[in-house]
Amino acid sequence: MKVLYIHMIGAFGGASRSLSEAIGAFPPGTVEPRFVTARGSVERFFGALGPVISARGITQFDNTRYSYYRGLRWLVMLRELAYLPSTIVALYRARSQWPDIDLIHVNEFTGLVPWLIARRLFKVPTIVHVRSVARGGQSWRTRMISALLSRQAEAVVAIDETVRESLPADLPVTVIHNAFSPKNVPIDAPPLVMPQALRPDTFKVGFVGNLLKVKGIGELIEAAGMLARRGHDLEFLIVGDDAAPSRGLKARLLNSLGLGQNMKAEVLAEIDRLGIKENIHMLGFSPRIAEAYEQMDALCFPSHFDAPGRPIFEAAFAGVPSIVALRAPKPDTLVNGVTGLAVPPRDAAALADAIARLAEDPQLAKTMGAAARAMAHRNFDPRTNAALLLNVYRSVLTVAAGQSRQ
Repeated sequence: MKVLYIHMIGAFGGASRSLSEAIGAFPPGTVEPRFVTARGSVERFFGALGPVISARGITQFDNTRYSYYRGLRWLVMLRELAYLPSTIVALYRARSQWPDIDLIHVNEFTGLVPWLIARRLFKVPTIVHVRSVARGGQSWRTRMISALLSRQAEAVVAIDETVRESLPADLPVTVIHNAFSPKNVPIDAPPLVMPQALRPDTFKVGFVGNLLKVKGIGELIEAAGMLARRGHDLEFLIVGDDAAPSRGLKARLLNSLGLGQNMKAEVLAEIDRLGIKENIHMLGFSPRIAEAYEQMDALCFPSHFDAPGRPIFEAAFAGVPSIVALRAPKPDTLVNGVTGLAVPPRDAAALADAIARLAEDPQLAKTMGAAARAMAHRNFDPRTNAALLLNVYRSVLTVAAGQSRQ
């Protein structure tokens, strides 16, 4: 079957890595992928799987719990409107080049606009992947998106029980966890260079992700400063970079309005101010993240999203426990005190206390890591989860074929 994947973010990250893992785990010959995506580092990764049409930007409509539009955030809509022409052109190009698409898969429910345009152009069933925690309540936006998911998507897939719980209870949703293949590394990926100054006897804390405010990198650096003042001998491995260029008119405008997200410059300045440069190793972006996890004793995922993230189970495959900013962990992703520790979001002091707890009891960290590894193999196996997604595709196409014969 020929599947058109619509992906809205140009920077390679968790959502694009998860999609790549799923497609790569499909049995050979079952799915022929085609991609429409925003221009950026994702093009190279998707291009290894199938043909890609890229656009300057792909329009989104954000109604997630963290970043729904309010106050100055409504100004972000100007960017999304500016991306509308490139979105339409990319989808028309896809329709011209690939007229025989069988199925559309939208890689996040924020892709509402391209989802509806593509559905109209191709007139084929649509799968909508929900990766972010949806905004609750009864706002008109929430009601609208819930109605569209019910009426304009043949299937809805949530990445875990936390996300599923944020969607309407009466909406049919299939929970399919993301997956990770530690050995799945692009052939041309350069080796991950670990710093020579890495000390053999220190407890090593990791962070994996784009250096964005919402990822909690600011709180992690603040916690590192607290721990250094307490006398803890720790090292931090930071694997990631700014998600997009942090210079230019658009970046300056977003920063002036308090809407900018890139944090690398601020992180480097704060590390210098705190005097902890010898404890922080900035490794940059790397697709060879499995090698980084092997060097960690614990992973921190201090996201503001109040949701579990992909690095949690990636680290788990290496037997590394996670410290996660999560108020109500679900047992399919984090068992607090068993596979890792949960702390409140945006709380650097609580994050520091959790890091200290594991650093002071490395055997506890190892025990939690073993439990995390067992959970990872149960819930995040690539072949198992790819088979579940393929079953959703086949089920949707079978129903559509039956309806066309009526």
